[in-house]
Amino acid sequence: MDAPTTTSGENDMTGGGGWFMPRKASSTPPPDDDQATHTDSAPGQGDLGGHQGDTDPSSGPVRRPAPPAEEGSPDALLIRGTMSEIGPVADKVTSYFYALLFVRHPELRSLFPAAMDTQRDRLLKALLTAAEHLDNTPVLVDYLRNLGRGHRKYGTRAEHYPAVGECLIGALSKYAGAVWNAETEAAWVRAYTTISQVMIDAAASDELRAPAWWQAEVVTHDLRTPDVAVLTVRPDQPYPFLAGQYTSVETPWWPRVWRHYSFASAPRSDGLLTFHVKAVPAGWVSNALVHRARPGDVIRLGPPAGSMTVDHSSDSGLLCLGGGTGIAPIKALVEDVAERGERRLVEVFYGARTDHDLYDIDTMLRLRQSHPWLSVRAVIDQQAHLQLPDAVRAYGPWNEYDAYLSGPPGMIRNGIDMLRDIGVPSSRIRHDSVEDLLVGVD
Repeated sequence: MDAPTTTSGENDMTGGGGWFMPRKASSTPPPDDDQATHTDSAPGQGDLGGHQGDTDPSSGPVRRPAPPAEEGSPDALLIRGTMSEIGPVADKVTSYFYALLFVRHPELRSLFPAAMDTQRDRLLKALLTAAEHLDNTPVLVDYLRNLGRGHRKYGTRAEHYPAVGECLIGALSKYAGAVWNAETEAAWVRAYTTISQVMIDAAASDELRAPAWWQAEVVTHDLRTPDVAVLTVRPDQPYPFLAGQYTSVETPWWPRVWRHYSFASAPRSDGLLTFHVKAVPAGWVSNALVHRARPGDVIRLGPPAGSMTVDHSSDSGLLCLGGGTGIAPIKALVEDVAERGERRLVEVFYGARTDHDLYDIDTMLRLRQSHPWLSVRAVIDQQAHLQLPDAVRAYGPWNEYDAYLSGPPGMIRNGIDMLRDIGVPSSRIRHDSVEDLLVGVD
């Protein structure tokens, strides 16, 4: 996908968008997140990869239900009350926050992209995520650790966090006046202190074992359709990842602007990485990768993220739904099963709007010919007049399968509902959403 999708799962809390957020993650995916759905939209979004399929901005992300407002610890209740108060003026809050940050700490401006339009809503999304999960320590800590590791690529350092906290409190106190008092401010200070420390510690630990980013040279650029390209790149040093994960990508044409894309293959012995990218309207990174990138160009990759990976300790069948460029991580999962010599049943449903959009169907059919345990079915909305999740109902039963979904947010949401309706337990449904099923990856 321009990014990907997980258990959420992600996801993994897959990374991206956080308390100190030099870029992305919107409830409705930004232009470059055509997949994710992709995580995550990555490679699609980056789309969250593969982040995956054409983005449907109107569909919105998949979210976990928030706990009742009246439940939670005292600090959680105060923080949720603040978020409820500033909701109607969220744009003003975020604009004021960044104005404070750049006036008081102008040295931090260089960490952010030149254009801030896609950046501004990241603060509110991160705050909503924290408020929603403040009392769910395992989930929140996992999410924050991924944020801390992911923010290394922006040049974020430990000394930046106090400045962000100072300006955050300033913006909240200005626009949440009706509920703001000393007790509320103390709750926010405690929460932010804990949150920032988790991120700082995660970044410090990650620094001991991995670079903040990898340089990667484009070695092939295959334009499959006028707006979909398959890129293969060679990292400048080993890049460890798992099939089903995604990464963030920065191009030389748009510095400090990152988008998520899923890996379109399992790890290879030659170390090469492949992504599927769909150029979307106003998508800076996706259009650069599809229409400007050529062999010899060098891009940057962030660390791998995402939890839409295969559980090889199980022998359950895999039910895989891939929409648009969301087929990228699905292909990687199939290769992962094949490389381990497993004979698990794998059922792939490949969704597209037209025949023309089945740009990777030949690859999937070749895999099917080589592996008798693999089934591949193409679902074309325009001809069948039904969506991919609906087509899955005609086959099965699927309640004993592990389900993997990768594609546009609308497809992910409908797919999850459909799978639950037909008896697939939520614990067996994996996907990385644009918000990583929390706020999202970069």
